[in-house]
Amino acid sequence: MKILLTGAAGFIGSEVFSRLASRGDDVVGIDNINDYYDISLKYARLERLGFQKPFISGHPVSSDRFPAARFIRMDLCDREALHKLFTAEHFDKVVNLAAQAGVRYSITNPYAYLQSNLDGFMNILEGCRNTGVKHLVFASSSSVYGTNAKVPFSEEDPCDTPVSLYAATKKSNELMAHAYAKLYGFAATGLRYFTVYGPWGRPDMAPMKFARAILNGETIDVYNHGDMLRDFTYIDDIAAGTMKVVDSLPIERNGAAFRIYNIGCSHPVHLMDFIHELEEAAGRKAVMNMLPMQPGDVYQTYADTTRLEQELGYRPGISLHEGIQHFMRWYKEYYGE
Repeated sequence: MKILLTGAAGFIGSEVFSRLASRGDDVVGIDNINDYYDISLKYARLERLGFQKPFISGHPVSSDRFPAARFIRMDLCDREALHKLFTAEHFDKVVNLAAQAGVRYSITNPYAYLQSNLDGFMNILEGCRNTGVKHLVFASSSSVYGTNAKVPFSEEDPCDTPVSLYAATKKSNELMAHAYAKLYGFAATGLRYFTVYGPWGRPDMAPMKFARAILNGETIDVYNHGDMLRDFTYIDDIAAGTMKVVDSLPIERNGAAFRIYNIGCSHPVHLMDFIHELEEAAGRKAVMNMLPMQPGDVYQTYADTTRLEQELGYRPGISLHEGIQHFMRWYKEYYGE
């Protein structure tokens, strides 16, 4: 199977890429390797996949590890380059995990989200439409649930009260994909990821920030005075669920082969409990600066994963304690702490 995977240098993208390539799929990964966070981590993820620098825009690099895998430095907003890639390769499936991430960053840099998450996603949809792609799998987010008070969050719940531009762009992606699936007859599946953590994670997210601060005796900012719940989900469970979706076409409903799935652990934990697990794994106490809720944040995330469990057999298997132990071992090794 020939698959295009966008966001190949990203946290989730690099892990899904590894799993696809390991089983022998013909995978082409693309990523613009932007500097939203430390690009050395992105390069390190690509090196794990067998790709060695330099990465020159538009020039494919073959993997030293996977014979059928290639990487191309490319921006989703480069419409012409993306069109040429789709036309030349004729992909069977597309896994779109590229996006401008981050809730708080969207408050200070809104146009980055319009370009990557809307313009870029539109280019992906057009590529699928024009070259006969059978199935588009794309990353949405638990942030689309916004101010919903009902928990756990179900795919059937209304999602019309986003509290960040990031969330609004992700909901827009779902609507755009449904329209294209309906109009042009290819299948589309959206994945609402819940708070992902683990080795090779994003340094702008709380687990990495907290680990660094705890190990270095620095102060961590704890919002809403620690009174928040998050459905922390280990990267292996996220990647395994994504693979199940890649391998399954949604059935047609109301004239469109379209489906949305929550992917989470479905066992939310208090933020303070998460911090205590990090403290235990680090062997050090956290120095905490208690602050009020930040703009764009929500009180809790809690995934109802019944649909994914019943339809595709998804079962998250990594406990928080086990996941934090794995994560901290990797962190200390990678950063030499």
